[in-house]
Amino acid sequence: MSRARTPRVRRMPLNAAAVLTVLVCLFPVYWMISTAFKPSRDIQSTDPQLFPHTWTLDHFRTAVQADGFGLFWRNSILVTASSILLALIVALASAYAVARLRWKGRRQFMLMVFIAQMAPWESLIIPIYIISRDTDMLDRLPTLTLVYFMVTLPFSVIVLRGFIGTIPPELEEAAQVDGCTRTGAFRKVALPLLAPGLMATSLFGFITAWNEFAYANFLIIKQQDSRTLPVWLSSFQNTFGTDWGATMAASTLFALPALVVFLLLQRHVTSGFAAGAVKG
Repeated sequence: MSRARTPRVRRMPLNAAAVLTVLVCLFPVYWMISTAFKPSRDIQSTDPQLFPHTWTLDHFRTAVQADGFGLFWRNSILVTASSILLALIVALASAYAVARLRWKGRRQFMLMVFIAQMAPWESLIIPIYIISRDTDMLDRLPTLTLVYFMVTLPFSVIVLRGFIGTIPPELEEAAQVDGCTRTGAFRKVALPLLAPGLMATSLFGFITAWNEFAYANFLIIKQQDSRTLPVWLSSFQNTFGTDWGATMAASTLFALPALVVFLLLQRHVTSGFAAGAVKG
């Protein structure tokens, strides 16, 4: 009996540390959401309440009725979806070429991809700004789409390359023997098995593009109608002064799509990242 309890006793400090970490990480999120539902008098009170006694939706109405709310949502969704789709198409073709084909410079290509993945993208803001300015691409949503595509592409190639490496090539060879072309064998055999990897890379690309602020702030300067939600949120406080309730309501609405996407894809994310880490 004591032997059975020993592993549980040993895991108690780790479990306690895990619970503490979760609480520390989730408390700011809880405070943001609870503040969004609190009346203004409770928010400005000198005696903060951990659990609101009264709830209100006035702050959400203020955020939704703010100028440009629907326009900036449309911009963010358009840029995010376009960059994810473009990154998946290019990364899937590149990963398949690296994992299945044998060509000179394949290792060097993957080395360059790893280097690009490790590079701090914030350090490239000034060069990208100069390139966008010289090519007359400032204040345009396609510029942001290309930037987010560039940021998410290396990670997508790495994950999908490892995932394709876990699929036995004999499955595609058997389909080719039955009369399929190489492209047809990949589409009918390998592509359905890549669904977890595609979802994992899509989630990474969505979170990266949806939350990105620095490039959107530096590349969209004059054309305010081309701003995205993160930039709009940064100016939200200036618009409403000290209306922290409306600010927290807008932040909650901004975080909601990322939460929904993660909940929809969470079953496939773990297997996708694990398979992508396997050497093909």
